Amino acid sequence: MTIRHATETDLPAIVAIYNAAIPSRIATADLEPISVESRLLWFKARSPSQRPLWVIEVEGVIGGWLSFQSFYGRPAYNTTAEISIYIAPHFHRCGLGRQLLAQAISESPSLGLNTLLCFIFAHNQPSLKLFETFGFQHWGHLPKVAEIDSIECDLVIMGLRIIDIFTD
Repeated sequence: MTIRHATETDLPAIVAIYNAAIPSRIATADLEPISVESRLLWFKARSPSQRPLWVIEVEGVIGGWLSFQSFYGRPAYNTTAEISIYIAPHFHRCGLGRQLLAQAISESPSLGLNTLLCFIFAHNQPSLKLFETFGFQHWGHLPKVAEIDSIECDLVIMGLRIIDIFTD
């Protein structure tokens, strides 16, 4: 397995993995597939030195990705980033999410990050457990803020103080 910075040629695979998560209704609030074109600006907003987008390859096949997103878009939050992880269905439970998350935590200081956040549906138990395993704590609960297929869903905010890990 190899983790590397995504290139624009990876974007169709990244979008395909994201779109594969939509029908499950547990990992994204998008309800319809997105297009590669609609993700071009999102992709171009990524920076390997500040807000990277990584892919993880297994024998030359992109099995998942992790992105860092600026939190709240104000300068005072520059040391905080939201992370998202998506794994292709046929690579679920193969440890790819663990590898991506471990690298995100270890690389965060070099990216100038002190805090990582993630926003996870409360019914997405696999993701909640993954992040808890790495020490993320529940920092917030937003009840019934999303509606998916006429069902109101809660959102959990999880956080990890990276700076505390590396200064203890």
